[in-house]
Amino acid sequence: MLVLANDESTTVDSLPDAGPDLWVRTDQLPEATGWELKPEGACLDELCVPLLGDEKTEWVQEHRGAQWLKYSALADKVGQKYVHDDDVWSLGTVPHARHSTLGSGFAPDFEVTDRDGRAIRLSDLRGKKVLLVTWASW
Repeated sequence: MLVLANDESTTVDSLPDAGPDLWVRTDQLPEATGWELKPEGACLDELCVPLLGDEKTEWVQEHRGAQWLKYSALADKVGQKYVHDDDVWSLGTVPHARHSTLGSGFAPDFEVTDRDGRAIRLSDLRGKKVLLVTWASW
């Protein structure tokens, strides 16, 4: 199974008979999604979602000696959008992570290559006026 998230693609094991849900082995969770299963719950940086009672029973399963998290249910709970087609899952940004960038008033840092092949980061231009022009052919 292929998971596309955070501008990365990660191949993860798939849980047999997962149905329409994305189940990720907890040891593959950080690399595939950025989330981590901790005693306090499922955590993404400083954001932790407690898994209690029925959620923990339904979302965390043992199978063949490994622990699995029903990631699609966690994504639904935090408002993360996702799409999938067979064995490829594409995960959107977690709204909480997106909100912290919007609240700061600063664009997220990124890197592009200029006409001469030099890498330029947005953060290199901090304090200067910057005009961003984007275009796509599709």
